[in-house]
Amino acid sequence: MSNYLFTSSRLGFREWKNSDLDAMAEICADKDVMEFFPSTLSKDQTLEFINTRQLKFAKNGFCYYAVEILETNELIGFIGLSRQEYDAGFENPFVDIGWRLKKSSWFKGYATEGANKCLEYGFRTLELKIIYAIAPSLNIKSTHIMDKIGMKKYSKFMHPSIDDDSNLKECIAYKITSEEWKD
Repeated sequence: MSNYLFTSSRLGFREWKNSDLDAMAEICADKDVMEFFPSTLSKDQTLEFINTRQLKFAKNGFCYYAVEILETNELIGFIGLSRQEYDAGFENPFVDIGWRLKKSSWFKGYATEGANKCLEYGFRTLELKIIYAIAPSLNIKSTHIMDKIGMKKYSKFMHPSIDDDSNLKECIAYKITSEEWKD
């Protein structure tokens, strides 16, 4: 039996395990990977991140999933869905799609492939009606993926969890509805 909740052609999506800590801590400590976050994460902060994903999965039935390359079973980061409860100027709470992948897996189509599969899972299996994606306005790498997976720009807002003097505070929200989504 597979340990994956679902798969795409090259990726497996699963719940988090405590044994993921070292690999994920390495990803979260990479300054290039964390370029559009206020800071890198320590190993303890990464453990807290994993524990929070485990709690969110237990509570909601979904989270930012641990993602592995099927061919090698290598953990390359996360792609998934998360219930957010901060004020972005539109519905609250809301479900967003997000990703964070190790640098060696960039430019191989994994983020786009995985995000498309998570939209499918969100709309078909979880029967969500709307999925948002949030990124700092400066993060054109992520907004490019949002465009590629069929999401549309929805609004700009000042992120309540980011310091006022940060150039990351201005964020852009994309959204897609179940009716707009095409598999």
